[in-house]
Order: sequence, then structure tokens, then C-alpha cells
Amino acid sequence: MVERYPWQSALWERLTHRERHAHAYLFHGPAGIGKRALAERLVDRLLCRDVIAGDACGQCKACLLLRAGTHPDYFLVEPEEAEKPIRVDQIRGLVDFVAQTAQLGGRKVILLEPAEAMNLNASNALLKSLEEPSGDTVLLLLSHQPSRLLPTIKSRCVQQACPMPRQDESMTWLKQVMPDLSVQDLDDLLILAGGSPLTAVRLQALGVQAYRSQVVDGLKKLLKRQVAPSPLAEGWNSIPLLLLMDWFCDWSLLILRYQMTRDQAVTGMADMSKVIQYLGDKADSGQVISLQNWLLEQRQKVMGKANLNRVLLLEALLIRWASLPQQG
Repeated sequence: MVERYPWQSALWERLTHRERHAHAYLFHGPAGIGKRALAERLVDRLLCRDVIAGDACGQCKACLLLRAGTHPDYFLVEPEEAEKPIRVDQIRGLVDFVAQTAQLGGRKVILLEPAEAMNLNASNALLKSLEEPSGDTVLLLLSHQPSRLLPTIKSRCVQQACPMPRQDESMTWLKQVMPDLSVQDLDDLLILAGGSPLTAVRLQALGVQAYRSQVVDGLKKLLKRQVAPSPLAEGWNSIPLLLLMDWFCDWSLLILRYQMTRDQAVTGMADMSKVIQYLGDKADSGQVISLQNWLLEQRQKVMGKANLNRVLLLEALLIRWASLPQQG
């Protein structure tokens, strides 16, 4: 059975009370809030032949085929390898599927995630199917970053923002999923996950707290000139690059906030709070803004799967970071 998250209840009610479904939906919102589960639950309902109380029955032929992964009227499109783009050949397969007649005599349903993983050729190949789907076909597109989608893709879909859970909803759910962790550990994980509870679970499995301790310790030594940028960059080889970029983007923003307010309450998590204050007092704000702009550019390249030299990128970042106190 597909996971059901309490913060999606109101949206689910609205979806299930629609008299007629759109031919294409774009479910969007931050990663880690349960968009895939919501979409799969809707797939179940749209294909079920005996819906009960707004949900798929789980027992009809369509439900059993779907559970077995052999439903002939369901088509899934996702990257063939993790962090790889969705290729135009995959979308051509989708287009062929749309043109077919439903084998069970009902709807055909397509789930595509993440939509922003489509390259330009793939996006263009999808447009006609979005504009003129044949038969009773429903396309469900999921996106963590809808700003990266072509306007023509978004305009052909009913855009549905998925709800971000409240802090108390996330903490209640996390306590059930990870009962052995302390409230403080769960709170820290949720902060590191940007408030997305499923991301918090993923980061815990990744060992994010150990990574974070390693990075924070290294930065403190860097500022004390106890370690040079090059060996430090090499020592972070096992840490996901996007995670590092996210942390540095966050820290540079916190420095700017502190410089504007001189309020210790805006310096973020306790592990870096004093470092943020120190750099806020010592660094020139123009230099911090320059660093922030550079970080955002590099992060975009990382997200775009650019062919970057990881060690050289991190070394350049650490050189910039270590030079901040010298600017004030």
C-alpha cells in the first residue's frame, strides 16, 4: 500500500472530489514532502475499477496488476540511472503509449518524475502529448524545481502545489519513523532537510550528521590555519557535492543576515553559530555577496550535471572562504 502522509489529507480530498480529471497535472514542491506517494496513490485510484471511499480497492484486477508491476495501461518515466537526464527516447516511448488504446478498457495513466530531468529534446517531444492526449489519458508530472521546466510544459498542465508539512506534523511523523533518536537529533535533521521530513529520513540513512561534523570541524581548522584548502577538499571526497554546496549557500546567507541585523538568533544551527558571527564581524559584506553569487552559479552547474573537477571546485571554494576574515 502506498504511504499516506497526514499533511496531504486536505489536498487528497480535493483531488478525489473532482468530477472530471485534467489530462495533465504538475505536482510540485520541495523534495522530501511525499509528492511521489501522493501521485502513486492517485495512479491507484485512477486505474482502480472498484473505488471504495475515495481510494483504490486493492483487490480488483487492475489493482492486482498494478501491484505486480504488470498493468498494461500504466507507464512510468524516470531517469534510467540515478541523477541522469530523462532521454528523448524515453519520451518517444511515452508518446507511443499515449497513442495506444487502453487494454483494460479504462484510463491510461502516466507518471513522470522528476519532470526537470528531461533534457530539451525530451521536453519538446512531450509537448504534443500534453496538448492533445489521445483517449482517456492522465499524465502526472512531478517536479522538485518547476522553475527549470519549459513554460510550454507548465502551461499545458494543471499546476498543483503540494503542501509542506508544519513543524509539529513533521516532528510527530519523524518520531514514529525514527523512535530511537532524541527530539534534538530529529529537530537538527529536520533543519538540515530544509523542513522536508522524508529528506530528513534519507539524510539520516546517509550519515549526514557525521558528514556535518567533519565539515564543521574542517572549516574551523581552516580559519585557524591548521589545515590548507587542498587536503581539506580531498578529505571531503565521500560527502555528496550538492550537500556541501547547499550548506555553504546557507552559511553565506546567514553571514549576510547577521551583518544586517547583528542578531545572534539568525546565525543558524549551534554547530556553526559562532563561526557565522565571527565571519559576519570580520568579512566585508560585498565579498560575502560575491561568494554567495559564485556559490549559486556553481550549485547550478552541479545540479545540471556539469562535468566538474570536484577537488578543484572545493579547493576554490575553501580558498574564498578562508579569505573572508581578511576582508574586514
